[in-house]
Amino acid sequence: MHWRRYTIQRNKLRCLSSISLSEPTIEKNTAKAKIIVHTVDGTKYYFTLINTYEEQLQVHHLPLLRLAFCMPLMNYGLFSEKIQLHFPISKADFSLLTDLNLIFSRDIFVNKIVRSTNRYILPEFFPDPEKITHRDGDPTAVILPTQLIADTSIDVDMDVMKSGILSSGGKDSLLTYSLLKELGSTVYPLYMNESGGHWKTALTAYRYHKKTDPNTQRVWTNVDRFYGFMLDHLRLIRSDHRKKWDDIYPIRLCIFPFYVFSLLPIFVEKKIKNLLLGSEFDDFRSDIQYKGIQHYFGLYDQHQDYDIRMNQWYRTRIPGLSQWSALRNISGLVGQNILVRRYPTLAKQQRSCHSCHIKNGMVYPCGSCLKCLGILLYLLANKTDPTIMKYRQKDVTFFYKHIGTSPLSLDKDEKNQSFFLLKQKGSVPRSECVEHVEKIHVHPSTCDPGLYPIQFREGLLQILEKYTTGYCLLQNGGWVPMEKFQDRSVTVVS
Repeated sequence: MHWRRYTIQRNKLRCLSSISLSEPTIEKNTAKAKIIVHTVDGTKYYFTLINTYEEQLQVHHLPLLRLAFCMPLMNYGLFSEKIQLHFPISKADFSLLTDLNLIFSRDIFVNKIVRSTNRYILPEFFPDPEKITHRDGDPTAVILPTQLIADTSIDVDMDVMKSGILSSGGKDSLLTYSLLKELGSTVYPLYMNESGGHWKTALTAYRYHKKTDPNTQRVWTNVDRFYGFMLDHLRLIRSDHRKKWDDIYPIRLCIFPFYVFSLLPIFVEKKIKNLLLGSEFDDFRSDIQYKGIQHYFGLYDQHQDYDIRMNQWYRTRIPGLSQWSALRNISGLVGQNILVRRYPTLAKQQRSCHSCHIKNGMVYPCGSCLKCLGILLYLLANKTDPTIMKYRQKDVTFFYKHIGTSPLSLDKDEKNQSFFLLKQKGSVPRSECVEHVEKIHVHPSTCDPGLYPIQFREGLLQILEKYTTGYCLLQNGGWVPMEKFQDRSVTVVS
């Protein structure tokens, strides 16, 4: 009977018999791959995924592009019987894809379907919480390449002082860029230009970087159109999904891996050793299991575990490349404060909004989406001026009127510390001081400062110390003050 309940739950989500991905083709600076979606009723639908680069692609980039085009498919392991790859991949590649398929399927099941109030999913497809088993989040799709081949490496003499930043125009990538520049790194701001409205958010920072930094590069992609295409063919998604708008994505969580692999040809050609994501501190103290299903609250590709897993893959396939975050140990509240006060010119380029609009050639945030309200919370709590980012007085007025009832998707402690700093102004709720939010967090499994590369570690910690109130570590489920982080010269091996 237990097996029968499990089978029924799983079949309920199955929408596709297979997803097929062709061998990518390279023509000068453009890579393409054809995706074929086979629905359970036997219908086929086609989509061509495209990446266009500023410089010419090379044949040895093909294994990287294969994996890049695989990454968006990892969002649909719950909904298909198989993912067919019409090309060979190495053993390390297959291991990585298998891991990501499992991790993202579990995260999507728990955080997009079970624990979510997802407006895009038809009610009849939500599983009965009382009948969920520990296996329900596992993918139904098996990954089937044409052949498993031996691992080979792209050997490059990486420059330890070169850093590539996955850039979006938000506070985290701008702060990361500024920190690494100050620490003497040759920094490459690398942008993924999705074909939809997301590019409006990045446009201000991209224009600034293109004007001021010759290392700036952009890759155009139509991956956002692919995500919309997939929603059209998942029977659990309401048919009018394109007419609905929400602050959350309907299904996808596997976002950054596509950006990472799409940009790897640039890292190889420019011999960039450091690949930085703008992943800030996330508090993972609470249980990360739901009915026996391990998950990451939808944040795996921003978690330290993702960097560690990618670094394992790099050691086999691109030795010398290292993926990390300079912001893992500080909250968004602290990061926003550093950017505005230490790097005000870059802060003016920040746009963090789900619905930016352009007026007279200038990009403005909407001022009312959940993303804008979160940024306004940081700016006002830090006693900084929101108008530097083109927020208007009416946006600040809206903030104080509505912040008390807005369902901000921020860490609870971080939100409460920000409320505490705002002293109940307007609709701001009463809150007690949460001291650890403004400290540097130290925890081996989620925010280990020992993972900062040795050439940047001391300088980075010195800067962070100037804008925080000390260090803290996790003990017995709580963040407690600790002495200054001492391991500033020895690399921690995970």
